[in-house]
Amino acid sequence: MREGSINRRPRITSTATARSFAEAFFAQRGADRECFVVAHLDTKHRPMSIEVCTVGTLDASLVHPREVFKAAILAGASAVLLMHNHPSGDPTPSREDRAVTDRLEQVGKIIGINVLDHIVVGDDEGGSVSLRKAI
Repeated sequence: MREGSINRRPRITSTATARSFAEAFFAQRGADRECFVVAHLDTKHRPMSIEVCTVGTLDASLVHPREVFKAAILAGASAVLLMHNHPSGDPTPSREDRAVTDRLEQVGKIIGINVLDHIVVGDDEGGSVSLRKAI
């Protein structure tokens, strides 16, 4: 599912811009369940489209590489930015968050689509965490 065009296409070239982009997305959307979202990026790391890949429960979301990369391939993405929220408000990455990131990075290398980062978004007080920086 495409979420529509991106009116303002910021270049995502740092952890700070990735976190700001993810926080803005979830601030607009709001979510009472965990949502795993993929931003498809062009060669200059500008978003081309955003896909809500899965919507889970209060504290979990099933993520499969096939679902993550299917739309990225169809969009002609050079890279992806992975994002998901923690409805609890605490953006601390779980063991499962780290494992899925590792798996998606491996698959991305095989198919030639770079996983730029994986941002976990909490609430306004918690902010967000970059798994690239947290590892």
